[in-house]
Amino acid sequence: METNNVIFELRKKSGLSQDELAEKVMVTRQAVSRWENGETVPNTETLKLLSKVFDVSINTLLGSPRQLICQCCGMPLEDSTISKETNGDFNEDYCKWCYSGGELKYTSKEQLIDFCVKHMATEEWPAEQVRVHMEAVVPKLKHWK
Repeated sequence: METNNVIFELRKKSGLSQDELAEKVMVTRQAVSRWENGETVPNTETLKLLSKVFDVSINTLLGSPRQLICQCCGMPLEDSTISKETNGDFNEDYCKWCYSGGELKYTSKEQLIDFCVKHMATEEWPAEQVRVHMEAVVPKLKHWK
């Protein structure tokens, strides 16, 4: 979905008029109208404000142009699982389980992998397979390089 449609849908879902949204992000109603008509795209600072207003990531506002994954554990990220900074901003590098309260939870790859094996193993995906998978994925992630 294009940014203009995302903003329009989120605004409608939130029950806001263009004037109300404009006031929340400190722009004119005409700016909101231009975004929704696809004439312009909000600047970076405004995208940050929109992210807070709608409680979605900037990636979502831009129409999810890239699939985000946690750079600690490799889990695909969605707005409900992306971590947040202590000020409420989304941190699109980590999931909320690996990064919370401004700090990373895991201090070593081994600690993370042991936790994942314990909690991800099922009858269909035995612990040994989980460990092999995690040992292949985790070292390639930005946080562990």
